[in-house]
Amino acid sequence: MIRKAEVSDAAEIASIYNYYILNSSYTFEEVELSPEEMGQRINIHPKMTWWVFEENQKILAYAFAAKWKPRSAYKNTVEVSIYVDKDQHSKGIGLALYTHLLEAVRQERFHAVLAGIALPNEQSVKFHQKLGFKKVGQLREVGFKFNRWIDVSYWELLF
Repeated sequence: MIRKAEVSDAAEIASIYNYYILNSSYTFEEVELSPEEMGQRINIHPKMTWWVFEENQKILAYAFAAKWKPRSAYKNTVEVSIYVDKDQHSKGIGLALYTHLLEAVRQERFHAVLAGIALPNEQSVKFHQKLGFKKVGQLREVGFKFNRWIDVSYWELLF
């Protein structure tokens, strides 16, 4: 079931995210988040709804849209992210949840949706292509994690 995330989901969401913080370069954060910190992120902006995929009262994935930049002319642009529990990949959960998120973003009348993908990550590239995103650029060596430089490719979907 897909539903809006609530602050009470923060511990489960943080658990999913913390795995990626500690074990991947998919996020550039390097320190685990507490449930309280995650709860603050969930409540940061009323139009930036967070969604979860829940099954048997367990959160298997979450996705959200965030303001891309603070300047007012960017008000119609968001950046989206999704994280699926490490044991739940390739089950269609991410596709269902991201599709739901994108529809919510469209209904909120945002125009540009951006996704940044830390490279290499062929699975995420194919996932975004499947949903209609187009690559618009690549930033070289903008992240440094696990003693290596990381490129980020940017993908865009316009409504």
